[in-house]
Amino acid sequence: MFGIIRGLIRALVSAFRSRHQLVLENLALRQQLAAFKARGKTPRIRAADRAFWVLLRRLWARWADALVIVKPDTVVRWHRAGFRLCWRWISRRRRRDGRRPVTTEIRNLIRQMASENGWGAPRVHGELRMLGFDVSERTVSRYLCGLRRRPEARQSWLTFLHNHREAIAAMDLFVVFTVSFRLLYVLFVIRHGRRQIMQFNVIEHPTATWVVQQLREAFPFDTAPRYLVFDRDSIFSAEVVAATKTMGIKPARTAYRSPWQNGTAERWVGCCRRELLDHVIVLGEAHLRRLLREYVAYHHEDRTHCGLGKQTPMRRAVQGKPSAAANVIALPRLGDLHHRYAWREAA
Repeated sequence: MFGIIRGLIRALVSAFRSRHQLVLENLALRQQLAAFKARGKTPRIRAADRAFWVLLRRLWARWADALVIVKPDTVVRWHRAGFRLCWRWISRRRRRDGRRPVTTEIRNLIRQMASENGWGAPRVHGELRMLGFDVSERTVSRYLCGLRRRPEARQSWLTFLHNHREAIAAMDLFVVFTVSFRLLYVLFVIRHGRRQIMQFNVIEHPTATWVVQQLREAFPFDTAPRYLVFDRDSIFSAEVVAATKTMGIKPARTAYRSPWQNGTAERWVGCCRRELLDHVIVLGEAHLRRLLREYVAYHHEDRTHCGLGKQTPMRRAVQGKPSAAANVIALPRLGDLHHRYAWREAA
């Protein structure tokens, strides 16, 4: 009884519909009837049926009223799946934008440099630039885990150093233990502009007179900088301060217990310890002087520096790949503690 009443109501409503809607409803009903006749009582939905209902959903607002074989939510799911397939096909056909993919050669080099030297992303990136690879530091960092950011220096002092670094030098003194537990003192003088070590020497009992002599050897003739930064160690006495003034240098002594104010010198001491002295046993003055001479040469010619735009103090030339068959070789430095990388033609 209720089915007859429902049918009569639908017939009355259809009398007021437009011809366009009646054509679409008849088309939907005929498609479902054809599916039932061709595939039995429980028809299997083919790709053509899915495409038909997805298209009809876009053309007819009341498509769900005539739907019998599946639920409306199923048609919506078909539509979304088709949307994903369409854009997947488009993305494969289009040109890939963004950064170029990192080749296997570069990935292997990044891991090799990090494992052989214990370097972080900035050092590895600098070495890759010296080999002519066009890759960003952020890309390098993605292949290195556990990187720690270096604490930023204080802005006011950093600004002063940037504005005057070409006219600034620094000196510092640090201690090295020998195999017989003797204390050896290392004095060095470094220029801020290109991070060049102007003078270094080793002694067991330093004096102010000896420090003044090292300064004279570091800055002969008219090569003295405008400022010289050093701390308040007792060895840097009034005699040293007076000697610097006679050389035309303005002494800039750091505050008490403020090593960050002599950051360039302190970083060099830290690098020297981490990269060399922590891995060797010093036998005596001559041995330590030879080790430092090799490290200074490595520091000047091979080691890249963040503060120099990933260059070396002596401006190491960028070496491009000479041929397609060339490969990268590791050149040992400091007794195989570190390496420099260069291209070599295949044999």
